[in-house]
Amino acid sequence: MPLPIEDYALIGNTYTAALVGRDGSIDWLCMPRFDAGACFAALLGDKRNGHWLIAPGVEVSATRRCYRNDTMILETEFETAAGKAAIIDFMPVNEHGDNVHLIRIVEGRGGEVPFKMEMTLRGDYGHIVPWVVRRDYGLRAIAGPEAFALRTPVKMRGKNFSTVADFTVAEGQSIPFMLTWYPSHENEPRAAHPFRMLADTEHYWRSWSAQCTYHGPWRDPVMRSLLTLKALTYAPTGGIVAAPTTSLPEKLGGVRNWDYRFCWLRDATFTLYSLLSSGYTEEAHAWRQWLIRSIAGRPQELQVLYGLGGERRLTELELDWLHGYEGSRPVRIGNAAHDQFQLDVWGEVMDVLHLERRHAIEAGAEAWHVQRVMMDFLEGAWDQPDNGIWEVRGPRRQFTHSKVMAWVAFDRAVKSVEFFHLEGPVDRWRKLRDRIHADVLRSGYSEQRKAFVQYYGAEQLDAALLMMPLVGFIPANDPRMVSTIGAIERDLLHNGFVKRYATDGKTESLPPGEGAFLPCSFWLVDNLAMIGQESKARAMFERLLSLCNDVGLISEEYDPDLRRQIGNFPQAFTHVSLINSALNLTVARGPAHHRATN
Repeated sequence: MPLPIEDYALIGNTYTAALVGRDGSIDWLCMPRFDAGACFAALLGDKRNGHWLIAPGVEVSATRRCYRNDTMILETEFETAAGKAAIIDFMPVNEHGDNVHLIRIVEGRGGEVPFKMEMTLRGDYGHIVPWVVRRDYGLRAIAGPEAFALRTPVKMRGKNFSTVADFTVAEGQSIPFMLTWYPSHENEPRAAHPFRMLADTEHYWRSWSAQCTYHGPWRDPVMRSLLTLKALTYAPTGGIVAAPTTSLPEKLGGVRNWDYRFCWLRDATFTLYSLLSSGYTEEAHAWRQWLIRSIAGRPQELQVLYGLGGERRLTELELDWLHGYEGSRPVRIGNAAHDQFQLDVWGEVMDVLHLERRHAIEAGAEAWHVQRVMMDFLEGAWDQPDNGIWEVRGPRRQFTHSKVMAWVAFDRAVKSVEFFHLEGPVDRWRKLRDRIHADVLRSGYSEQRKAFVQYYGAEQLDAALLMMPLVGFIPANDPRMVSTIGAIERDLLHNGFVKRYATDGKTESLPPGEGAFLPCSFWLVDNLAMIGQESKARAMFERLLSLCNDVGLISEEYDPDLRRQIGNFPQAFTHVSLINSALNLTVARGPAHHRATN
């Protein structure tokens, strides 16, 4: 049985990442990259589907864990009657992806503590039992194209298709375990020095963290969020995955289980603001370069999400041999939303490229050519129904948020000509911008509800409407927007947190039920700040920060009734929203104000 999501911590190396439980078990790991088949998949099944446990062999009286300063090096300390010991978990970052290492060092900190180790390696999401061979250094395991080498001085033995060991660590002693992935057709990699790699990895993360320019009252959660974004970045391409996991449910026992190990275009502008506003221009530039490469092609073929390298075919499959997190089935890999038509992404792409020009990051003539072609397509497509920001599995509709983002596309096209003297049919774009604006005000606002609604002709609300002032479509203090904020607080706020929309079957074909969507809750913080309700915004922001687990990580959603994090974990978009809200509450003109006026 996997632990509650809050009991996991993330370690990563900008190629892939692992989830380490408070109990010392690694229950999720994909090698050599985020979207590869998991070799430890107990998170979505049980330990027979792959896990790596290192834990005291006696009763634990207390467990404490933390990241080593501003790094991705995790320390989990166990206190027992026999003494005290810690596991130091990390993934070295000084590599090029050919071999990927995960290192665990058991460190004695008092007395003598007996430990147990159990590793169950599996290929293809817990489906393939590898062939294991003993080696002088430990063991080698092969499963088709993949090979693993486990190096340790501890004597190990096989048991029920797993590898186990018993050992004792004394005060001042350090015992390493190093798992290395490599292609099975290649020779076994040379032995590396785990303690030297620990020092190099700590130096890397400390140097990276030192670049942060945010020094406000919430530096610790902001820094942890920035580190998480960096850990979720696929270094070779600059793409940032939404989460390192798949199929962690939006409702326990439900079917809203999706694969988030891909890169979403709609995260682009928020992500760039959080990076640029915090001093990380190199990462922002790499993310922009990934974006340009990924969207290259015919504008009508623009996708909502792409693979780590810009891959487009992300076929959705169900893995029937995994029973799902706490019985939440199906377990899915791939994501069918890549084939949906979502109008808002055109606005996001235009906005993010405009933002980079405003920050003096040269987009280049090729980027503007791509934008021009995109605008040609959008001129004939902006009034079409789509699947909307939430990728609903239901009929296409005239979603209000989608139309707002179409307006953003034309607005940024106009400003690109006005501010940067680029060539384009600016008069035609201005007319279309005004036409879309009037269309939204006429058809997207309900006089009966005194609020903007989810789609034209509807009466239900949508938290995505909180984006309207954030992108500059309408001032936050416009009476129509103020009343919309109030309606969202009345109808979509549950125990203090915002739900995306009412999952009552009116919008989509999926069964009802999900938690509060945490990015939307941060958007409400931004809106409250923009209408002058500063103390209320700060109180809500602090309440959201309290949802982070003991090492500062937060997921996609929160169940206020069960008081548990749910959804894929940790969620990049939530951490991005946390950073931006902290900036909005700290800086006089934070991302919300800057984006709305530029």
